[in-house]
Amino acid sequence: MDNPTLPFPPLNLDNLRAIKVLGKGAMGTVFLVHNTITDPLSQSPFALKVIDKFSKPDSDRRARWETTVLHRLHHPFLPTLLGFSETPDMLSYAVPYCSGGDLNLLRYQQSDHVFSPSAIRFYLAEIILALEYLHTLGIAYRDLKPENILIQQSGHITLTDFDLCKSLTLKKNLSSLDFNSDPEIDNIPPPTQPKKFRQFAKFVLPKKTCTYSRSTTMSKNGLRKAKSARVSPVSRRNPSSFYERSNSFVGTEEYVAPEVVRGEGHEFAVDWWALGVLCYEMLYGMTPFKGKNKKETFRRILMIEPEFIGKRNALTDLIGKLLEKDPTRRLGYRRGASEIKEHEFFRGLKWDLLTEVVRPPFLPSKDGTELTEEVKRGGFDVTEYLQKLKAPPSPLWSPSHDEWRNNVSLTEF
Repeated sequence: MDNPTLPFPPLNLDNLRAIKVLGKGAMGTVFLVHNTITDPLSQSPFALKVIDKFSKPDSDRRARWETTVLHRLHHPFLPTLLGFSETPDMLSYAVPYCSGGDLNLLRYQQSDHVFSPSAIRFYLAEIILALEYLHTLGIAYRDLKPENILIQQSGHITLTDFDLCKSLTLKKNLSSLDFNSDPEIDNIPPPTQPKKFRQFAKFVLPKKTCTYSRSTTMSKNGLRKAKSARVSPVSRRNPSSFYERSNSFVGTEEYVAPEVVRGEGHEFAVDWWALGVLCYEMLYGMTPFKGKNKKETFRRILMIEPEFIGKRNALTDLIGKLLEKDPTRRLGYRRGASEIKEHEFFRGLKWDLLTEVVRPPFLPSKDGTELTEEVKRGGFDVTEYLQKLKAPPSPLWSPSHDEWRNNVSLTEF
């Protein structure tokens, strides 16, 4: 993949000074940096993501893909690409710094580690607008989780980490018939599952299951059996069905949609499922399908309905409709974000004025004492820091034979 063509001057790492390390991952490190030439006092620091091209077999490809996506984004709740630099060993790119941390950290700072319904309403609305924008670009995000939702200095959100997102391509040979025919009338067969994913679903599901049917059946021991893992045919009248499906298995396990686990191919509806999981976690402080291990989590995603506490209300109704296991019946499938915006939980919300909210539920502290002190100390060089990390550990000291005047045998010792 070619390097993105940037409207900004390339990043000169020699002019950047790191203030602190913001995070480390399997592929690279994120630094808080400032430009010593244009911003010597660090009034406008930014985040620098440095990827080791050889840390993983696909790290170079994923980093280039993320920069390509970032270069396309122009939205208040999504990051913009500030600059790009490349060396034989590393890829570096800069994005705005979000001083409020992530939504997971913010949740743990709340009483009982949960958000109020009003806070949930605010954050969900901004996330929906961000996802809506991505979907209009033909991009499925596929990695929505609290750790990937950052809080700007203004208190508004920003989605981050786009290396797992997918650009879905329009289906070829679409005609007016495709937009008007009904697959249930036309008797179109359901999509075929790739063999490797059928085997995976077979591994996750119990050996003895009911036949594929939408109705609920009872097993011999009286336990209620889960709904079918097969979904109804995709309606061609729905916007998402104009795009080719992706069969890749990606995402964080607790947020993975049932159609991903089943290997039936997925589209934008996986993001609305993850939104439902996120909303549930914000309300109850836990995700709805977490099991003892990955296999148990996937089984619960396929077979178990989310549990709600107390009387059902607009918020729990929204969660339930987002966590519909059949993607074609999931809220947001037919008309995208517009369908979700019309839900009762968002009644009266002025979507076009969200960016003008000056008092979000949480405002990060503006105390920059720590950063100022670090800048005064001179910070540290990004390249030197990474070179030290890659340097092999020093060998343990051992005396040479010349330093021993007497040879001592093992038996004597």
